[in-house]
Amino acid sequence: MKFIDEATIHVRAGKGGNGTVSFRREKYIPMGGPDGGDGGDGGSVYVVGSTDLNTLSDFRHQRKFLAENGRPGAGRNKTGRKGQDIVVPVPLGTVITTQDSGELVADVSQAAQPILIARGGFHGLGNTRFKSSTNRAPRQSTDGTPGEQFDLKLELKVLADVGLLGMPNAGKSTFIRAVSAARPKVADYPFTTIHPNLGVVNVAPHRSFVIADIPGLIEGASEGVGLGIRFLKHLQRTSLLLHIIDIAPLDETQDPEQDARKILRELHNYDQALFDKTRWLVLNKLDLLPEAQQEQRCRQLIQALDWQGPVYRVSAIKQQGVQPLCGDIMRYIERQREPQAADQTDHE
Repeated sequence: MKFIDEATIHVRAGKGGNGTVSFRREKYIPMGGPDGGDGGDGGSVYVVGSTDLNTLSDFRHQRKFLAENGRPGAGRNKTGRKGQDIVVPVPLGTVITTQDSGELVADVSQAAQPILIARGGFHGLGNTRFKSSTNRAPRQSTDGTPGEQFDLKLELKVLADVGLLGMPNAGKSTFIRAVSAARPKVADYPFTTIHPNLGVVNVAPHRSFVIADIPGLIEGASEGVGLGIRFLKHLQRTSLLLHIIDIAPLDETQDPEQDARKILRELHNYDQALFDKTRWLVLNKLDLLPEAQQEQRCRQLIQALDWQGPVYRVSAIKQQGVQPLCGDIMRYIERQREPQAADQTDHE
């Protein structure tokens, strides 16, 4: 399935049903009076987060969502039937904005909770509503109001706790394969990852986190070069970024220090908030270096980058050092979750 993370749709809520003018006509009941009923409200359009979806590809085929109009009222004070609502399932992490102004309409982050995006029109009033002591035979009614309609932009930002950063062929896909059940394509050439991959890392029973791998970044990415910049938005919701560096590139023209600086520069140019996120350095492919050179090469890179944060030395393909890293990530994520859990308890 092709990964689609942007779509545009048109939604239109139903029009309210018109009220009706009617008078009671029954044998032996002279001057029965008004009995025109109200119309029904128009149907509304809702979106709901679904855990069964992970792409917006369905919206390539259906772009219009029209709720049902309310039915008109009838005599004998019969109210028209309400228009049927439409519920549109979208993947968790979908951000919905108006196409013209970019105003935020909905941010779908929880499953099975319908969110109203277009309200149905209000029903018209039948002539019964206008009966009074001075107007016993009203002949006026009102029409239902139109429902809301919008052109909307849907943008998927995957929900993950941890995001992977790095140059093409740095070993990000190998890393996510080593720590989760995700099976992205892995090969000995760059740009094997062409869309985001998600994996669930189970550290212990009832202790897990979600990790996201995006296509590798290259120099000029913030200006639209390559694939990675298109998917950087998927890292905006993460709590932690892992900057994976190939410590032993096979191409002798590659410099791990310069590669690391390029990533940071593109990150800064793309989004300051993303640049300011907590980042850990992961030095990968240690198995390609002689054991005597591993520590020296790592120390040289750390000093060259003047890196002050946590550093982990791993070989993703050999699964060396990945378990301690995952344990530290889990503890970090749990600390981040504690204030959120406390806030939810306070609100309850």
